Amino acid sequence: MRPDRDVTFREATRDDLPVVVRLLATDPIAANRESVGDATGEAGVPEAYFTAFAAIERDPNNSVIVAELDGEIAGCLQLTYIPGLTYTGGERAQIEGVRVAAEQRGRGIGQLMVGWAIEQARTRGCRLVQLTTDRQRPESIRFYQKIGFRPSHMGMKYHLDVSESS
Repeated sequence: MRPDRDVTFREATRDDLPVVVRLLATDPIAANRESVGDATGEAGVPEAYFTAFAAIERDPNNSVIVAELDGEIAGCLQLTYIPGLTYTGGERAQIEGVRVAAEQRGRGIGQLMVGWAIEQARTRGCRLVQLTTDRQRPESIRFYQKIGFRPSHMGMKYHLDVSESS
């Protein structure tokens, strides 16, 4: 299904951050790790998000993208370009934090967002586009496979306890 109006894409701004953080936190799995409303900075968003966003803005290989529909943010994702020696020194694009607003789901916005990110990577000359999704998200896995992503590797994560690093 295609949205009944045009979806536009742009780099997120600092003013968009409260909406982006709310989108990230609405995911049932991410709700346990995202923080909205405690130790807040601007617009009820913890200052750590603003610090991270500033670092992303400074990095020419990193961006947070928002999808707009009728002047409202309908979705977001983070797109990161990673230089590497594999694939004959080819750059890869990493897609993270893909979220579509609950009221906009099922309208094709997620597919448009990921397709847009793939085209950005293709235009830049990337050799590979990669993403991860939690195994607890079978509907996301089906969504990405429908677009053309294939499960080719087993991703592993090692979570660090930030309280131990102080």
